[in-house]
Amino acid sequence: MPALHRRGPGLILSLVLALALTLAGCGAGAPAVVAAPGTQPAGTCGAVRIADNPWVGYTADLAVVSYLLRHELGCTVTTKAEGQAVSWKSLADGKIDVILENWGHDGLRKQYVDIQKVIVEAGLTGNKGVIGWYIPPWMVKTYPDIVDYRNLNKYAHLFQTPASDGKGQFLDSDPSYQTIDGAVLQNLGLDFKVVFSGSEQATITAFANAEKQHTPLIGYFYSPQWLLSQVKLVHIPLPVYTPGCDADAKKVACDYQPYDLDKVTTRAFAESGSPAMELIKNFQWTNDDQNAVAADLTVAKLSQDAAARKWLDAHRDVWQKWLPKRG
Repeated sequence: MPALHRRGPGLILSLVLALALTLAGCGAGAPAVVAAPGTQPAGTCGAVRIADNPWVGYTADLAVVSYLLRHELGCTVTTKAEGQAVSWKSLADGKIDVILENWGHDGLRKQYVDIQKVIVEAGLTGNKGVIGWYIPPWMVKTYPDIVDYRNLNKYAHLFQTPASDGKGQFLDSDPSYQTIDGAVLQNLGLDFKVVFSGSEQATITAFANAEKQHTPLIGYFYSPQWLLSQVKLVHIPLPVYTPGCDADAKKVACDYQPYDLDKVTTRAFAESGSPAMELIKNFQWTNDDQNAVAADLTVAKLSQDAAARKWLDAHRDVWQKWLPKRG
């Protein structure tokens, strides 16, 4: 999820999901578990190739948009599982058509949107992206002044683990996420070492267990993320972000940039006349919407199509506005 990414899952079994989406998109005649919201003749849309980035919020976007593309517009949808920075390169090379949830990447945006003009912006998702340092609620109740980052060294010993080399452990998530935590810790003079959990799911599990078992934990987390609706993780504010404060890793000592998340597509796809482009451009929902679908994928263990159908059935007035105008 910062310039993430983001934010991402061991939770998301990417190859399995990509195969599932490909099979589901092979034709409008494929049987559905329940009736689709609507159906268009196969072939009216053509193929749409979508990035599959490694965090469950993105998977929620993908589940809903893919379902509508297949069942409303008759598209054939395929996905490519990779980190977000790699997806930008795939987009520029024409290997995929769409990234559904983009977290910043100002350098890549300048290169491919402004200079090379092979990628175009496709509108906001409606989601507000907030990245930062978080601790479980029990720690704030026990150590009220820990929410001031200037007091973290006083508590560094609480966070020591075998992997932190005598320092406090700071838990980062998926190594493909673009984070600034190591540099910020050093530049703020904090006695912590970054240790990667390996995936979004591992990070979610670590924070959930830390609150349940009252074990110390500090680490990178973000919103939108469904766990925050169940465990009220506490954000530790850092020096306020200002434009450019994170430009130099040797000097960065500020909080993460807040994001209005957006979508990007290839220029060729944007100018293709595909009805899929209009739906993707119109796609916009809230953090609560995304978290609801993400929780159904993660907690309820619903399939992507089942989670999408559940949300679509309850929000017909929202998604019908995304559909291309007919006639």
